[in-house]
Amino acid sequence: MTDTRRTPSPPGFAQHLHPFAAAPGRWEAEHARALRTGHVRDHTCTAECEPVLVYERTRWGWLAWTIPGDGSRPELPHQIGVLTPSATPTQRIALRWLTRRPARRIGLAPGIRASLRFGTVAVAFFSLVAGLFAMADGIPADVALPAILLAPLLAEHLPATLDARAREHVRSVEGASACRYLQRLAALHTCLIQAAAGSDRYELRRSAEIGQHLLWDAADLLQTHDTRSASCALITRERLMLQLADQVAQILKHAPAQTRPDHAHQARKPGRPPGARSTTLPAPQHTPGTSPPEGALVMPGPNTAARTSAVYLLFAHEPYYPGPGTQEINTTLVAADTLLHPQVLQPDGTRIHAFLTQGRRPGEIIPLATLTHELNGGADWPTVGDWESVTVDLVHLVQTQMCDALSLGLPEVARALICTGPESQVRAFDAAAGEFTVYGPADRTKVLTEVGMFLTGLAAEQPFWPGDGLLPPLCQSV
Repeated sequence: MTDTRRTPSPPGFAQHLHPFAAAPGRWEAEHARALRTGHVRDHTCTAECEPVLVYERTRWGWLAWTIPGDGSRPELPHQIGVLTPSATPTQRIALRWLTRRPARRIGLAPGIRASLRFGTVAVAFFSLVAGLFAMADGIPADVALPAILLAPLLAEHLPATLDARAREHVRSVEGASACRYLQRLAALHTCLIQAAAGSDRYELRRSAEIGQHLLWDAADLLQTHDTRSASCALITRERLMLQLADQVAQILKHAPAQTRPDHAHQARKPGRPPGARSTTLPAPQHTPGTSPPEGALVMPGPNTAARTSAVYLLFAHEPYYPGPGTQEINTTLVAADTLLHPQVLQPDGTRIHAFLTQGRRPGEIIPLATLTHELNGGADWPTVGDWESVTVDLVHLVQTQMCDALSLGLPEVARALICTGPESQVRAFDAAAGEFTVYGPADRTKVLTEVGMFLTGLAAEQPFWPGDGLLPPLCQSV
């Protein structure tokens, strides 16, 4: 990878959800109600006990909490339900239906376990009164009597039918191990939703959508399997959710960066040759499929000697935004000679330049990850130079318009491909399809080809300006 500096996730990403964290007064009210009307769970409870459940509705589903007898807040939900991704308004009504308060029941007689819903008794009374009034007004008894009898039966059995229909749109899990696992994912997903709420950033909204799919898939697995048998699939989903949370943390960290210079509108620096410019371009579209043979892209040009400086360095870095309303810049391409700039860490930049330009062809685009691959997987970087500090200095040069550059906002998969070696693979999970897609060297070449298409048009107008006051290159081989 060309950038290993990561920002730790905010504390909220790692914390478990607690009952009504955003409205603590609601928990106190529910606790008081349970003490008055229901059974509070304590050490005397058995498996047959049906404690009062307090439902906390969320945008992704619900958490059902029990109320401990000691008055403390529970740390683990009794049940977690996840709503289907892209839920319709009708399906969200189904969620509210399933999380309604339990119906009050009336026992038939002492010693008889059967009972009736309070609503059923009320419907039976009102249907009887209405039926008698109807027959008094001339409605035939063979019409009124069936209605009187069917109304309470419908009131007793219709809720169960509606429950079954509503559960088609949710996945719910119970049990300590399953709820503990899903609670971790729910805490991460809640933070994704909070970050996307009220934001017009596509990246934040898309992260919340993917998080809902991951949460749904995990709930579906836990509903049909135990955590041990589904551990591999669950770990994969949790790892993807953590990656989403980390990406959102990075976006939020750099969101205030609205005052940085806009490359496309800043005035030209003194001494800068006419036509030289930094260019911010949209991300190249990446589509898997057949592509040219693997290897770095070579732009048109004759083959030359063993060392040429007419090559380009492509590297990923911490994302930034060049100005208000602009897209994220996460990858930069500069001319190889920019490594000789005096404001780049030296002699590291000069030594990396010597290694970069040895045995290349004119116009070749070399990802930094390719150099890492050639340096024994990065083990030999200390013998060449500090690439991390050098790339930080290069980004600073681009932001201050002290050199020409091609600034890109690559999609996630495309950026991952140029951050891996020529023979590596990248696996991406498609939450909608529920499967992994493997991207390999051919896809990496395709990304470099698309970058080269942008570069060809720019370099045809005027060669990239590497900056002023460059140091002399090394003559000896690295």
